[in-house]
Amino acid sequence: MSTADFGSFIFFLFLLLAMARLFGYLFTLIGQPKVVGEILAGVILGSSLLGRFAPALSGAILPLHHSSTAAASYAAVLSFLYNFGLLLLMFASGAETKGLFNREDRRQVAWLGALGTGIPFVAALCLVSFLPLGLLAGRSHAKVPLMLVVSIAVAVTSIPVISKILHDLKILHTRFARLVLGVAVIEDIVLWALLAVATALAESGNIPNRQIALHVGVTILYLAVGLFIAPKLLANLTRSRWNVLAATSPIAYVVVVLLAYAAVASFLDISLVFAAFLAGYAIVFDKDLLAQAVATVSDFSFAVFIPIYFAVVGYKLDLGTTFSFSMLAVFLVLSSVVKLSSAGLGAKVAGFSFKDSVNLATALNARGGPGIVLASVAYDAGIINAVFYTTLVLVAILTSQVAGAWLAYILKSGQPLLSGETLDGQIVGSRDALAPIS
Repeated sequence: MSTADFGSFIFFLFLLLAMARLFGYLFTLIGQPKVVGEILAGVILGSSLLGRFAPALSGAILPLHHSSTAAASYAAVLSFLYNFGLLLLMFASGAETKGLFNREDRRQVAWLGALGTGIPFVAALCLVSFLPLGLLAGRSHAKVPLMLVVSIAVAVTSIPVISKILHDLKILHTRFARLVLGVAVIEDIVLWALLAVATALAESGNIPNRQIALHVGVTILYLAVGLFIAPKLLANLTRSRWNVLAATSPIAYVVVVLLAYAAVASFLDISLVFAAFLAGYAIVFDKDLLAQAVATVSDFSFAVFIPIYFAVVGYKLDLGTTFSFSMLAVFLVLSSVVKLSSAGLGAKVAGFSFKDSVNLATALNARGGPGIVLASVAYDAGIINAVFYTTLVLVAILTSQVAGAWLAYILKSGQPLLSGETLDGQIVGSRDALAPIS
């Protein structure tokens, strides 16, 4: 990348970050999730708006519209910023979510996951064959992978977006957040394994059973080690007298731990999202260790890299060429009704009150980042067409917006998200008590 190309990219990055921060702030003023404003900033700068209605201006300020050599360099750097922002978001989420899968939460997480994820997936899988699949199918024209993708899209919950919403509302440390993220982590393991099956079917026409079983087993083992063994080992390593890096440069040590988790996950072909989440979870296992360093990394990430991540999500969208309002309306309504009803049922069976169940179900209906990733993977594999791809992306954004707006409304009205839980995450009464947020 030449100096001129680098300067052009820096100007674009300035616009992207400045607009993401501005729109995020404006959206908070009108009671909307900040993350939706950040995504909208990318939509405005991307091909959906500026590239469509002002192509000359777009060509002047958007690096990806330059020559092929420069465009490849820009795309590589933008991809790095996108993925690194995602890793930092999940790392911060893991660091804030202390006590995930606490013994007292396991029963509730199990019911929420089993019913809130299992019912939508099975229901969609049973009903999708009655849909006009020809309107959704991509170039592979593979029926079974398409059925799996639709079912996953109905059942999926977003870890990155719901984490950002919970962070923006300053409730990422609460039991409500632990329950939502606990369910999201478990269900995403299962759903991404199913997506691997779908893409394998689309590409090869058969299921490599041994390979898939091995991959799922390794993923579960990695998650178990990351939750129950690695935190204690990492705490001992950090306290070790020969650990010069932790003693002299704790911020660098925190970043090195994140990269080490990601490197191991990459070697094992495990989602880096889970790796970053587990790294953050492990590094604050002992709350006295590296607290200031983790806070510094988190603050900088939420100020710079994470807004860039969500802005790039919006920037990649192209809403001008492929959009069907009827498809969007039908899929949005049906998928939301099934997901909300199932998650609400799971919450009720787990013993939560009606109001608590509504709040939990609404949060779990946010599809966000995983919904967008699912759409991208399925589209690249030829499982779905461009119109359904756009539909899945918009459903991911809209459900995330509704979830954030609802949770913000509940908090603003002075009600707890979980009965008896205060804003500092403490339970001050029984689950059915209506204690106000302090």
